[in-house]
Amino acid sequence: MTLQTAGASGLRFDKIDKRYGGIYALRQVSLEIELGECVALAGRNGSGKTTLLRVAAKLVRPSAGAFHFTGVAKQRPSTGYVGHASMVYDELTAEENLILFARLQNVDKPESRVESLLNATGLLDRRDSLVRTFSRGMRQRMALSRALLAEPTVLFLDEPATGLDTVGVNWLANTLRSLRHAGCTILMSLHGESEISSLATRAIRLESGCVAADTRAGAPMNSIFALSNG
Repeated sequence: MTLQTAGASGLRFDKIDKRYGGIYALRQVSLEIELGECVALAGRNGSGKTTLLRVAAKLVRPSAGAFHFTGVAKQRPSTGYVGHASMVYDELTAEENLILFARLQNVDKPESRVESLLNATGLLDRRDSLVRTFSRGMRQRMALSRALLAEPTVLFLDEPATGLDTVGVNWLANTLRSLRHAGCTILMSLHGESEISSLATRAIRLESGCVAADTRAGAPMNSIFALSNG
């Protein structure tokens, strides 16, 4: 069964504003992302990428406008989210963390699923280690494993390659490529062109909380990332 037949979804942002006091993080953002698209968000620090992802992941409410999943019959799709924080428990082991989250998400055969992800991310030999002993890259692999536990049909990733070594980046790229081919809708923020950005079927640049360029509207892919550093 493909993801399309298992409740995959597109995304729609309708005139989204997000204010923090008098400061706008997002201004009148309207975007339609189709089912199965792999979209890269680019832009300088503070351009609104993280806020847009957090609105989509239902972690913050927009000040105005609305976000909707599209193409889902009766229920919210299965989603995964990776932010700047790993969102795992330091006082638990790698295996304990993932089994806890797997059970909270009602993952079928959680022990088997967790072992598979620990093996895929190269953490199997550290399954019994407390997460507080992990490096930044290992914690990022834990965060990605947590997001993938329930085999999401929609994935939100905020700079997912942060802290990963070459082996980790290769694993992430292969994983995202497989998910994209299966029909998963992916929205991810990236800091520049990379092996991960090459997977994108579309790229959007934000500036000061507004959509400044979109390859769907004819902007060249390389121009989207040209002004994204800093």
